[in-house]
Amino acid sequence: QVQLAESGGGLVQAGGSLRLSCTTSGIIFVRNALGWYRQAPGAQREFVARIDTGGVTNYADSVRGRFTISKDNAKNTVYLQMNSLKPEDTAVYYCAATLFGNTRWGQGTQVTVSS
Repeated sequence: QVQLAESGGGLVQAGGSLRLSCTTSGIIFVRNALGWYRQAPGAQREFVARIDTGGVTNYADSVRGRFTISKDNAKNTVYLQMNSLKPEDTAVYYCAATLFGNTRWGQGTQVTVSS
């Protein structure tokens, strides 16, 4: 059974930091591209960051330079380090694992940034 479990969300003041984790099971971790997406109230889900099987990363313009995606193959876990958080980063954050065009999603973790 495939499971992606996010953790690490919470309430933080603007300028603060959080680190999200997504622990996976039931997938061949090293063969999946891994990503983080977010969805703010009333908005569509949007791309945040991605790391491919070779460790190459890319980011949305809105988070580049502030967020860092990484993974630990031994722990089947992908991380999102978020620094210099802004109120507009408030959203539910989801991790995703994609293999051959098939994407699996976690349940999401709430991040709230107060001004």
